[in-house]
Amino acid sequence: MPDPAAHLPFFYGSISRSEAEEHLKLAGMADGLFLLRQCLRSLGGYVLSLVHDVRFHHFPIERQLNGTYAIAGGKAHCGPAELCEFYSRDPDGLPCNLRKPCNRPSGLEPQPGVFDCLRDAMVRDYVRQTWKLEGEALEQAIISQAPQVEKLIATTAHERMPWYHSSLTREEAERKLYSGTQTDGKFLLRPRKEQGTYALSLIYGKTVYHYLISQDKAGKYCIPEGTKFDTLWQLVEYLKLKADGLIYCLKEACPNSSASSASGAAAPTLPAHPSTFTHPQRRIDTLNSDGYTPEPARVTTPEKPRPMPMDTSVYESPYSDPEELKDKKLFLKRDNLLIADIELGCGNFGSVRQGVYRMRKKQIDVAIKVLKQGTEKADTEEMMREAQIMHQLDNPYIVRLIGVCQAEALMLVMEMAGSGPLHKFLAGKKEEIPVSNVAELLHQVSMGMKYLEEKNFVHRDLAARNVLLVNRHYAKISDFGLSKALGADDSYYTVSLCPVMPAWTGWVGRGSPSPDPAASPPPQARSAGKWPLKWYAPECINFRKFSSRSDVWSYGVTMWEALSYGQKPYKAGAGRGGWAVRWGGGGGGGPWSLTGVSALV
Repeated sequence: MPDPAAHLPFFYGSISRSEAEEHLKLAGMADGLFLLRQCLRSLGGYVLSLVHDVRFHHFPIERQLNGTYAIAGGKAHCGPAELCEFYSRDPDGLPCNLRKPCNRPSGLEPQPGVFDCLRDAMVRDYVRQTWKLEGEALEQAIISQAPQVEKLIATTAHERMPWYHSSLTREEAERKLYSGTQTDGKFLLRPRKEQGTYALSLIYGKTVYHYLISQDKAGKYCIPEGTKFDTLWQLVEYLKLKADGLIYCLKEACPNSSASSASGAAAPTLPAHPSTFTHPQRRIDTLNSDGYTPEPARVTTPEKPRPMPMDTSVYESPYSDPEELKDKKLFLKRDNLLIADIELGCGNFGSVRQGVYRMRKKQIDVAIKVLKQGTEKADTEEMMREAQIMHQLDNPYIVRLIGVCQAEALMLVMEMAGSGPLHKFLAGKKEEIPVSNVAELLHQVSMGMKYLEEKNFVHRDLAARNVLLVNRHYAKISDFGLSKALGADDSYYTVSLCPVMPAWTGWVGRGSPSPDPAASPPPQARSAGKWPLKWYAPECINFRKFSSRSDVWSYGVTMWEALSYGQKPYKAGAGRGGWAVRWGGGGGGGPWSLTGVSALV
């Protein structure tokens, strides 16, 4: 896929800050002179380099979750060209507006980055290996999957680099660096025993130094107290330009003779969880501790290939089209919403109805949560809170919120997942639906929950009833009424005790402020049924503490439900003490008879 900014004459590609400043100097240093370049820190991001008052200013541009681009604190735009065009009219926080592009000299093409040289081949290899496709089917899958696959393979691109050594001890790393020339800045990268951490080994002055590289909660890599990056190869490229805490800049790679080089033809190593999608010709019969282990393809000739998630209309956001994105707002016009007489479900809050939402270029099927008339103010506030949370989320495995409509009633307009909740879909279908199909759906739920954790959201109500199916092979997480966003420095939050179960008190995580006594408290629990105790981790019940870790516990209970084909968990230990049943001990009629399920859960 070409870079979205590749056609812009003032886009220089992967150049350093100093190189950008040199180009601006040669162009005259006029106020408002600017250029665009790739960002080394974030995938798909850019840096706007601008001159004002004979000084250089550099503004990172990040690609947002929904595919838009924005400078921190600024408005989002559907592409880098549109962003630059906006700032040429309105500085909106910049020292001046963009007045004159610093175009590339004639014959100079944008400088490709390290990943640019690998991306197309890696996407092709990934799609081919994952879905066993060839020919036209392969080309179509590449077109539809490239945006999602690109970020996935970028996290493993370091394995193709000559400086990466996949199995070296500290002592072996030192021997390799001391062998041959001992040039200052000679380096290599190796994984450590502690999962998710790496060691950067560097020689300087005939001495080898080792630096820890770890991941933060958002999955970004950094040396302690250093700049953070989306991927390891970005961190290495940055440290080639700037020491940033190292004793010396990285200069010369200590090559791994057994690794594929960036220019080599070997296929990339696929991520541990290659995809939630499987080709019709694949069977999945085994489960292991990773949760989802596909067997090698067994070629058959199915008469009716089953649909893949990417084939559905709800895999990509309805706003993935830049033209549609222009109309994206939280509040929708009633005239664009058609409500059918078909009721999909009902509850204390009201009902869920089927409908159609008219967009600028298309119509989409939607589910409409309608709040019943005469509802208490607290319920209305809770529904709006759910809408504000859902509107921030954009992932193929999350039910997306299209918007809110305030007309004859308050209505939440959401993506349609027409096959209903997971537990009802599976009930009574043990002979019809194989365990491999259930594992596929559970893996998709895990991908959605991983996304929520990366965005610092605690769901707090994950259960099979809140997993909706688009079809038999595609699941999405729904119902964010109890969800909460954590602050950047928070790892958990607590809720205050009420006669049944807690209500909200605000932040109590590390480094968080005290609750504002003037703020209006969210609604109190009115009944025991309001709180899904059977799905709560022990710390939620005992200490009212919620975190992504307690969501993992709820995911385990959801697995119990799914792998027992819709049965309720903890039959032998219902209610408040239900969580005390020992996992793997056979209590409560869990799905322990299935091979490998006990260890998996």
